[in-house]
Amino acid sequence: MKKKIALFLAAILATATLASCTNVNTNSQNLGFKTYGYKTGIAISSSASSSKDATTEDGVAQVDTMIAGVIVDKKGKIVDCVIDSVQTVTNFGADGKIKSDLNAEIKSKNELGEEYGMIKASKIKKEWNEQADAFAKYCIGKTAEEVAGIAVTEEGKAADEDLTASVTVHIGGFQAIVVQAVNKAVEMGAKKDDKLGLGIISNMGDSKDATAEENGLVQANTTASVTTINKDGEITSTYIDSIQSDIKFDTTGKIQSDINAPIESKSKLGEKYGMKKASSIKKEWNQQVAAYAQYCIGKTVEEVNNTAVKEGVPADEDLAASVTIHISEFNNVITKAVDNAK
Repeated sequence: MKKKIALFLAAILATATLASCTNVNTNSQNLGFKTYGYKTGIAISSSASSSKDATTEDGVAQVDTMIAGVIVDKKGKIVDCVIDSVQTVTNFGADGKIKSDLNAEIKSKNELGEEYGMIKASKIKKEWNEQADAFAKYCIGKTAEEVAGIAVTEEGKAADEDLTASVTVHIGGFQAIVVQAVNKAVEMGAKKDDKLGLGIISNMGDSKDATAEENGLVQANTTASVTTINKDGEITSTYIDSIQSDIKFDTTGKIQSDINAPIESKSKLGEKYGMKKASSIKKEWNQQVAAYAQYCIGKTVEEVNNTAVKEGVPADEDLAASVTIHISEFNNVITKAVDNAK
């Protein structure tokens, strides 16, 4: 069994490495800022596999999203690491009506802290956010290959005694997301001693009830930013990505979507996302968000939030030449990342 787990993690590493080689990351292009050999990376992964149809009980549209951010040095070793996760759970009935409050605040597991409730069942009396933080710290000084090679038990938990003292949850998800973040990391201007922060914002987007004419929809949107700041509070790198999951259901509460299908982030989708066709500047979402990230480098978060806008889009002509989408959510998620930087 241990051999099978090791092979599985090796496959994860190989897949992440291949992805980093085959997907052009526009954040690394034409930055115009001096770099210092340190890379910033983000990875975001979602699954809707825990969703279920409505029966005598309400149905559930559940999306579990995990995010990791890293700073990596010239040798590929992790200098800093942060991990978080967000779970969106929306109920709908056998009548095709959504039962949950779509406007309710959605907190990440790190934001929830003890509200998440793992500590009650934890034999080491540590909450999810504490265990995720402990694993992130354990990754510091390691390469992606070394993270993928962390020993695990047959149950998928950490085998190393030092690690099990602070982490007793299954670590496969942690390993996979950190490996992906390392392999996607690019030079943007971060330095070794910069503070690293992760910000997450989630909402239920355009969710709606089912009707006789159209399936209902639970749309979970999560946008995340990994941002580094220097001692003067200036942004030295910022990396933004977003992921959207659409779960459709009919008027009887039966799910019509493939809940086991892979869910790709907007950056990974690239031109498949389809914004370019409708863009007045003929730029895709990932290109525009990369351009905005470039714009933010060298600024404080206050300066970023004071970016002039007109109807939510950049008012500055130079910026508007490469960014025509609404930037308020980008500003909000960067602000969260800066607030969380440590």
